[in-house]
Amino acid sequence: MIDGAERFARAAGDIATRAERELEALVAISSPSGDRDGAEEAVAVASALLPSAAEIERPPCSSPGHAPDLIARVGGTGRGRILLLGHLDTVIAHSAHRPLERAGDRLVGSGANDMKGGVVLALGVLRAVAAAPEGHEEVALLLVTDEEWRTAPFAHAARFEGFDACLCFEAGQLDPEGNEAVVVRRKAAGTLLVNARGVAAHSGSAPHQGRNALLALAAAAERVAARHDPAGADRLTAVPTILRSGEAFNVVPAEGELYCDLRADRLEALEAVVGEVPEDFEGVELTAGLARRWPGMDARAAAAPLVAEASRRLGRPVVAAARGGASDASHMATMVPVCVDGLGPRGGAAHNPEEYVSADSIRPRAEVALAVAGAALAMADQAGSR
Repeated sequence: MIDGAERFARAAGDIATRAERELEALVAISSPSGDRDGAEEAVAVASALLPSAAEIERPPCSSPGHAPDLIARVGGTGRGRILLLGHLDTVIAHSAHRPLERAGDRLVGSGANDMKGGVVLALGVLRAVAAAPEGHEEVALLLVTDEEWRTAPFAHAARFEGFDACLCFEAGQLDPEGNEAVVVRRKAAGTLLVNARGVAAHSGSAPHQGRNALLALAAAAERVAARHDPAGADRLTAVPTILRSGEAFNVVPAEGELYCDLRADRLEALEAVVGEVPEDFEGVELTAGLARRWPGMDARAAAAPLVAEASRRLGRPVVAAARGGASDASHMATMVPVCVDGLGPRGGAAHNPEEYVSADSIRPRAEVALAVAGAALAMADQAGSR
């Protein structure tokens, strides 16, 4: 573990000094989810930044057709096993990719905030922990290549059953009082897919002979959106996001599909939204289901002692917070009860052309991540010695 003020300061300084160069190297690679070549190049860069003691595995990705994921393991002579978690894929297509550039305090580039900035901090924490092998039994790093658009079941949670903590490096945040925050609660997430099958017809001479799939999907979108209730008991958000239908401007569209993004505290609340879509709308057959199901995460009680110990080590408050966005930490929480997320640098505009990491946040967020990792290992050591 990273004990002692001098060692802690040196480790945080090393991470901060290297971070911009390492982030530039990772962001230079366009790695949209599903692109094998981009993923392999990103894995190669991440592997080059690992400590020399790391043993590398390339397990199959959860999503068929994706490049294998990366697991790096570093053994030690002490107690405690922790997992550092992140992803290398982005949502930005090759045609819209932006290499990293500095604009004042902002390091702007595709995937910088979500979540290559977090990957850089995770790599730095792994190097720091590896330098003190007496402080741990094992520290593992898992970087996946499909987080942004995974519909298959998550393949890796069982590998890390029995670990003392999972630390995920999605973007960091501040609380309303300006304290550094980490994420211990996340909503369940689902992708609702509605397929429509109608009847084509000439839209000028015989529109009455058709059954309009586009109109049926639009009606379904309205029904889904009507369930949007972020202030309700389940904090449900229901947002139609993609509608595709029609192949020609003068033909009643016979087929189409609608995607909606659903988030709530419980997966059951998402299932209820699926039930809002009728099986038939004016002769158009509608088939609805969840193409993606991600569990929620509520580690508030389990992570409270860890967050308190991290605050003590850091010498300033670390606040436990909630976030609506989905994360692979939610999958890991099914096997590793102590999960802390949001350990990456602060930034903004995720999934947008102006996506950025705040350069000024890198050093303090490195300190938070090191404090949390050190606290997790110290608490595991204490538990093992009893």
